[in-house]
Amino acid sequence: MSEIGGIDNERLKSLIERIERLEEEKKGICGDIRDIYAEAKSAGFDVKALRHVIKMRAKAKNERDEEKAIFALYEAAAGLD
Repeated sequence: MSEIGGIDNERLKSLIERIERLEEEKKGICGDIRDIYAEAKSAGFDVKALRHVIKMRAKAKNERDEEKAIFALYEAAAGLD
């Protein structure tokens, strides 16, 4: 084991390389997601609404319900109902 200043060089190098590989994979996945949004847009779907639905699906039902209630309250207070 080679160390400099108490740092395990091989372990550090291994961690860095793993992170770099994952960052490359992430770039590819982000590109794939962009392509799917472009496909949805060309098929006539509203991408902003699609992103919103995906964001909401990631939340728990009680969190979504609370958010809807807050929006309804603010909209009513602003005279948008």
